[in-house]
Amino acid sequence: MGEIIEFPSNGTTAQGYLATEGTGPGVVVIQEYWGLVDHIKEVCDRFAAQGFVALAPDLYHGETAREPDEAGKLMMAMRIEQAAKDMSGAVDAVKARCSSHGVGVVGFCMGGGLALVLGCERPDLVKAVVPFYGLIPWAGAQPDYSKLDAAVQGHFAERDDAAGPTAARELENTLTALGKRARMYIYPGTQHAFFNDDRPEVYDTTAAREAWETLLPFLRDELH
Repeated sequence: MGEIIEFPSNGTTAQGYLATEGTGPGVVVIQEYWGLVDHIKEVCDRFAAQGFVALAPDLYHGETAREPDEAGKLMMAMRIEQAAKDMSGAVDAVKARCSSHGVGVVGFCMGGGLALVLGCERPDLVKAVVPFYGLIPWAGAQPDYSKLDAAVQGHFAERDDAAGPTAARELENTLTALGKRARMYIYPGTQHAFFNDDRPEVYDTTAAREAWETLLPFLRDELH
């Protein structure tokens, strides 16, 4: 359904996976620390099947990982400045192809944290942010949430030591204290990456379906 495209990235060129069946609402999908793997492409395809224009920028520039240690090394080696440029370019590329007044950002794990960063970096166009078990593992990349102009809907696992219920509530409280619209959903009994059906050891069919059915109307409402 989708294809790899090139798009401008602050004077250079980036690549990403674009899936679309029309010119509906636009969404940028941000990868987990594994890279632009099949699961992320399939999420884009699912969005396209629902009428969205979905683009996942390749933040590792062609590299992917199969083992956690390898993925962790790729994540920590990633240049935040370049990733920010690539994600910002993806926002513009989606906006040029979609019909919505703003762009949504959906991210998973590392990508959930980066989705929040992107929302703060591009308040001009990013109007909805959906972090799944979002992590921001770089001390220098903490967002300035005062700049956020997007509504936030988060999806978190109950049994997640890194980004569990405590982190979710703290994020919700931080955002609402700043006058932002934010709501975090916590799925009982689930583990980190419960939405990833390529990881059967943690995938939760019921929670993944509930999260999908919750985020679709949220994005449509915010990006009309």
